[in-house]
Amino acid sequence: MRQRLVAGNWKMHGTRDGVKALIGELKAGIDRVKTAQVAVCPPYVFLPEVRDMLQGSAIALGAQDVCQIDGEGAYTGEVSAAMLSEFDCRYVIVGHSERRHIYDESDTLVVEKFVAARRQGLTPILCVGETLDQRESDQTEKVIGDQLEALFVLEHGADQLAHAVIAYEPVWAIGTGRTATPDQAQEVHAFIRRKVADYNPAIAEQVAILYGGSVKAGNAADLFAMADIDGGLIGGASLKADEFLAICAAAD
Repeated sequence: MRQRLVAGNWKMHGTRDGVKALIGELKAGIDRVKTAQVAVCPPYVFLPEVRDMLQGSAIALGAQDVCQIDGEGAYTGEVSAAMLSEFDCRYVIVGHSERRHIYDESDTLVVEKFVAARRQGLTPILCVGETLDQRESDQTEKVIGDQLEALFVLEHGADQLAHAVIAYEPVWAIGTGRTATPDQAQEVHAFIRRKVADYNPAIAEQVAILYGGSVKAGNAADLFAMADIDGGLIGGASLKADEFLAICAAAD
């Protein structure tokens, strides 16, 4: 049975007082979640404090991005996978649509980040998804297929998904209030699983595929009931403890 996961992506939100309050509320209510894995991905500057606050809890720590370069060097503004490992990060998001579309990250760069994370024992959350124009022109499968193919062309590339997570995030549903219907989301999740199965059927059955795109407490249960949806990558709703915990509980 695949491990369910709900990861909160805080994006560029938070103050020290606000983070302390949010983590306190999450820890106080995490018993509501019985079987799903829960993670939070704060901005880099809050990682040390959040790591300390999460000690002894069932909530895992993740980061929102990682540099594709290993080790150290003259890469101003970057944070390496080794640095994230030092702060007990378990997960790291790579290829989020905002990184792809605002910062022009290519499929190749995203995969380089994925590989860098894996080398340090981190679990990448590999994001894929299409824009509204791409969906309306019936390019969804081609776009997502190309995003995945950038990993699969590497030697043993698909095998690395044994220690990774995929997140399908339709760009048109992120922060817009629009959400793919459960059937729409399931259709794409099933395509992703078939695509992985073309290279490694065993891993296709094992890999968790999350849905991300305006998930809320009110629609989480219907989304997570779909056969190939294994949890969620949650944006704005992860900043509200009660809402986020309700979404996490819906993944049980």
